Amino acid sequence: MPRKMAGAKDIVLLGVNHKTAPVEVREKLALSQVERPVSFVFESLPSCQEVVFLSTCNRVEIIAASMDTEMARDEIMEFWTKCSSLEPSIIEGCSYEHRGTSAIRHVFRVAASLDSMVVGEPQILGQLKDAYRMALEEGCSGQLLNKLMPKAFSVAKRIRTETRIANQAVSISYAAVALAKKIFGELTGKRAMLIGAGEMAELAAQHLKANGVEELVVANRTLSRALELSKALGGKAISLNELDDALIEADIVISSTGAPGTIIEKEQIRKIMRPRRHRLLFFIDIAVPRDIDPGVNDIDNVYLFDIDELKEVVEENKAERQKEAVKAERIIEAEVIKFQSWLRSLDVVPVIKGLQEKAEGIRKKELAKSLKHLKHLDEKDIKAVEKLTQSLVSKLLHDPIICLKKGADGQDRQQLLDTLTRLFRIDAVGQTVSLEDYMESKAKESKKTSSQNG
Repeated sequence: MPRKMAGAKDIVLLGVNHKTAPVEVREKLALSQVERPVSFVFESLPSCQEVVFLSTCNRVEIIAASMDTEMARDEIMEFWTKCSSLEPSIIEGCSYEHRGTSAIRHVFRVAASLDSMVVGEPQILGQLKDAYRMALEEGCSGQLLNKLMPKAFSVAKRIRTETRIANQAVSISYAAVALAKKIFGELTGKRAMLIGAGEMAELAAQHLKANGVEELVVANRTLSRALELSKALGGKAISLNELDDALIEADIVISSTGAPGTIIEKEQIRKIMRPRRHRLLFFIDIAVPRDIDPGVNDIDNVYLFDIDELKEVVEENKAERQKEAVKAERIIEAEVIKFQSWLRSLDVVPVIKGLQEKAEGIRKKELAKSLKHLKHLDEKDIKAVEKLTQSLVSKLLHDPIICLKKGADGQDRQQLLDTLTRLFRIDAVGQTVSLEDYMESKAKESKKTSSQNG
């Protein structure tokens, strides 16, 4: 599927996310009904040499490499209008656009989860990797995106290694599990019980299972719902009448019923502590109104946290993540500068190659002429002369090549490239041309620019 000329000049990115567009807009741009969405996008954007299509529940983005980012931007907007049936004004109002350095920075921030609904959440990195893998499989990625995407993944890894951005729990359910781990040290082999079947309790139970909880019991007023949830979680179901016996065996209890008052009392817990041999018992009460008598916290080896306390933990952790995000932004800026340096080097590679090839061609030709008149030289002498000429060429080209690699940006850089290609008669892809051909091509270029400006 690769097409058009290689060596796309720049990166353009258009997208919508949870901050800029409501779900009814995002879902129409997600192409969830298309079997091979990245191929579909690629085939619809003729001015783009490379494309990665990212679609998640919170964002839809098209990341493209193009020789003409303005044309690519227009094609993406036209494509989205056609495939979504949304008014262009709606898409314009909900979307964001990044080009060049800004696009590179945005991709790095997305990979590092600095642009996510929950800063530091790990899911987006996996989703971005999946999007890139699909682009590779469909032949929609090339030189630029094959450099950009893996670099984004390594930046994200570096940020997770060098900062604590993902260390603090920032959801109620995960905060509950984090507290349980603090109390027990580790959760491997522990037994947990859900009382009620609320969504947050279910999520907390999933986190508990992921952290090694051995057994899970679901107690609910409606036994059929307990059976349904316990099956989904790989546990067993009981009725509320069996609560006391189950509490004797449990280590962690998450309660989230819709009862009008408390369903677990202080005295009830005091009685079960002896048959439990006073093992630690951890309660998480995320019900409103509360399910568990706050007095149980007075009992030795019993810990109780309610939803307000968990919210406090979450807010503190969010603040900590924001502090770590500042460190992460500094890392990203440093990596953006490195990537931009590589991107700029793409312009000079053909010219450097052309200089080296032309110089080597002249060296070989002149050396061959000279050796015809130096027939008395033996093999050792010939090698010495060859080494001498190679050294001379290398030293003569050293300064021009360094100047090209580290030269000025923007218009000054282009002038430098033009000057060198004119002086050494090298065209845009590094091939030597005659002076007449070179001057003719520059005249045509100048005429075309004047025509466009006129």
